[in-house]
Amino acid sequence: MTLAGKTLLVTGGTGSFGRKFTEIALVEHTPKTIRVFSRGELLQMQMCRQFNNDPRLRFFIGNVRDKERLSRAMNGVDIVVHAAALKQVPACEYNPIEAIRTNIDGAANVIDAAINNKVEKVMAISTDKAVHPVNLYGGTKLVAEKLFVQGNAYTGKRATRFSVVRYGNVVGSRGSVIPLFLKQREEGKLTITDERMTRFWLTLEQGVCFVIDCIDQIKGGEAFVPKIPSMRLVDLADVIAPDAQKEVTGIRPGEKINEILLTQEEAAHTREFETYFVIEPEHPFWRYPYVDGKKPPDGFSSTLVMEMANG
Repeated sequence: MTLAGKTLLVTGGTGSFGRKFTEIALVEHTPKTIRVFSRGELLQMQMCRQFNNDPRLRFFIGNVRDKERLSRAMNGVDIVVHAAALKQVPACEYNPIEAIRTNIDGAANVIDAAINNKVEKVMAISTDKAVHPVNLYGGTKLVAEKLFVQGNAYTGKRATRFSVVRYGNVVGSRGSVIPLFLKQREEGKLTITDERMTRFWLTLEQGVCFVIDCIDQIKGGEAFVPKIPSMRLVDLADVIAPDAQKEVTGIRPGEKINEILLTQEEAAHTREFETYFVIEPEHPFWRYPYVDGKKPPDGFSSTLVMEMANG
């Protein structure tokens, strides 16, 4: 396993993903050290207590906007998982320059620091909102994806390889609609933006395990996309609070009715496996493609991805 005996660094390490990644990595994959890189000392202290002061954990206060600090934190690191981002759509719309500085400039800093420190592998966490984006958050994540794919062009003969994992909504994560529905259930009324709206879903543990599995496969420049189910938000609301009143509030600025995980254009250089897709870079940085995978069928579309995922 790639993580065994390795020194890891997780940006945004005190977030939902970072905590679960740390938990699974420590229990199942015997890393040498995990460095948690994040801005908040309080969350780091809480995380340290959560893991009973595990001696394999190191906590680095820092911001991905700070290239110097990132470079110091990556000294001697084998694998980086880049999960730090500004993720709330309304906040990014209202603070666009801040979103760019964290999600785009921060991504470039991670790439530079990783190359300079001869990191072996870097996996960036992306989102379905980066596909045909309609809001600033999605736009910044699209650019970040491109940076990590094309970042392989900067490594030359160095060993560093960059890849991306792209998936949908994480059940129960901070900012997820599920905690909101659970709270509204107590009041007897749930707010639905649009009854037609669908979203791709996976659990936090599924997301982390998928990322770890994909780190094993990194060649450089590919994007890994899991086949995950899609669900109407109104159906989710019915499961959480079947007897509650539903209030339709209207779609908010920057939202889509249906998210997309993989485009028809990307299908031309995509390989399909049983439980996931690999989007190969249009200009491969390696000689041999993912020959074990099959080409998606003609007429491939995001709708077909949903049908495949839902069985």
